[in-house]
Amino acid sequence: MGKIEINIEVVNNEDVIMSKYVPDSKTRSVFISNVLVDTRATTLCLPKKVIELLGLPHSKEVAGSTATGQYITNIYNNALLKIQGRNAIVEVIELHDDSIPLLGVIPMEMMGLEVDVVKHELRLLPDHSKDTYLMAY
Repeated sequence: MGKIEINIEVVNNEDVIMSKYVPDSKTRSVFISNVLVDTRATTLCLPKKVIELLGLPHSKEVAGSTATGQYITNIYNNALLKIQGRNAIVEVIELHDDSIPLLGVIPMEMMGLEVDVVKHELRLLPDHSKDTYLMAY
């Protein structure tokens, strides 16, 4: 398939909600370059130091699986992910601090992003036509 990297913004969605009610509240966010698109990853995967910077709320401890084997890690929630003008609130899997951030398939599906294996890029699927990626049957 080749390597696809993108730039993303991640925001603490609880801070966004609070900013509507508390005028001087600070919204924590980070811009991350060179995030690896990984179709074998489930969701957004970020190094622990980035999660701590964002102050995301802890959800649960889980057994995770990587190319190097299984390990115990943490899931965090309420991360507002922004890519190419689209947003989704996603869970985040904690990676070791020396790990490369990964974008998994669930956020890509939620945001209508498709891997173009020929051009080695993410393509936005239409959201305003009969071919929309948004469906409710």
